[in-house]
Amino acid sequence: MTDDTRPLLAALSPDAEDRPAVRVGDRALSRSELTAAAAAVADRVAGASAVAIDATASLETIVAVTGCLTAGVPVVPVPPDSGPAERGHILTDSRAQLWLGDPREDVALETVPVDITARSGSTHREPAADRTAMIMYTSGTTGAPKGVLLSRSAVAAGLDGLAQAWDWNPDDTLVHGLPLFHVHGLILGVVGALRHGSPLHHTVRPTPDSYAAAAGSLYFGVPTVWSRVCADESSARALGSARLLVSGSAPLPVPVFERLRALTGSAPIERYGMSETIITLSTRVDGERRPGWVGLPIDGVRSRIRDASGGDVPHDGETLGNLEITGATLFDGYLRNPEKTAESMTADGWFRTGDIAVVDETGFHRIVGRESIDMIKSGGYRIGAGEVEAALLDHPDVGEAAVVGVPDDDLGQRIVAFVVGEGNDARTLSDFVARTLSIHKRPREIHFVDTLPRNAMGKVQKKILVEEHQAGR
Repeated sequence: MTDDTRPLLAALSPDAEDRPAVRVGDRALSRSELTAAAAAVADRVAGASAVAIDATASLETIVAVTGCLTAGVPVVPVPPDSGPAERGHILTDSRAQLWLGDPREDVALETVPVDITARSGSTHREPAADRTAMIMYTSGTTGAPKGVLLSRSAVAAGLDGLAQAWDWNPDDTLVHGLPLFHVHGLILGVVGALRHGSPLHHTVRPTPDSYAAAAGSLYFGVPTVWSRVCADESSARALGSARLLVSGSAPLPVPVFERLRALTGSAPIERYGMSETIITLSTRVDGERRPGWVGLPIDGVRSRIRDASGGDVPHDGETLGNLEITGATLFDGYLRNPEKTAESMTADGWFRTGDIAVVDETGFHRIVGRESIDMIKSGGYRIGAGEVEAALLDHPDVGEAAVVGVPDDDLGQRIVAFVVGEGNDARTLSDFVARTLSIHKRPREIHFVDTLPRNAMGKVQKKILVEEHQAGR
């Protein structure tokens, strides 16, 4: 269980041994250097209600996040590829008071550049465990992204649960190249290393050759990363000396699981979580690693699956149910959105994940899919179809739009849009979405159709679109 008296960033405690802390590409900081650089940021941001960070894959981002957490100021990570509309929503909704990063023309907040060479010897009292650590913005099935409030205690509970499940310890060297604006790359991949004392090597981009060259013991990746690693046999075989290869953010295709095991000699660890729960389920370092299954609840978490009427579903490994979670890793609600928060919780306090799962007689979980077809997982990102549809509808040539996710061997799901309108230039529309939202939210395919299939109530029947796409019609 989590020790509430232990600082969130325990590896940066004053009595901690001065060892390598973080490396991003060719630049690195020791623990004492990171502590002093973060203290300089903490001195500047202390007292702010929230601070937005231009979350590039850089030492600057890690120093900025560490400084805000040191000062007890909520971190608002902003995707660096977000378009003006998405960035504007995050900044306005979070009411961030400062922007940490390089100046941007569309950001009106006071800008504070991050200097990783700055040093301060000041100390800051460890904030209360119930203070908000992060405000993570997550896409919903409709509308703009919602701010997820994550407390310091929830973050610590998730990280400590993983340490127990994976034997994550200071002798590990963690390697990943994931984005630093979501739970996987930032909370698990940065804050986790600073809590458990394992040096972090961020490769800037998660390429097979950079992973192979890093010579770590613990690797994080999303299915797209592992698919590409498997396609580069020499890089994959170089990971054979690693202690654990961890996959998350989307289901790992069974063929990739098996290929990774064949090339590295080690079956990957699969785990499950989301912005609202941080991390909840995982296979164990000393337990079974079954392709397509995400294991057992971590310490401090309970799970259940329910049918449509709220009744328990048998743990037979076959019967589908709605996955619900409760425990120490849960979020504190959606920022200033009590209605959505209430909708997401059951009457007895369990979080409705929106995922469909099965559980076998041993308690092992398999995630089958989303309750809603409107949530797309592509390349490790969770993308709301409604958000992409809204961006498409902003284009003058688009009259109607429907967005779905279709199976993709590399990305997990590929974003496909069906458009009714006057234009027929798919590249122009895709680029338009990329400029409005984040680049990873652009449709990979756009089909121009005369009409969209609708039911008697006028709702677009997206399952028909997916079925027809898969049938090649």
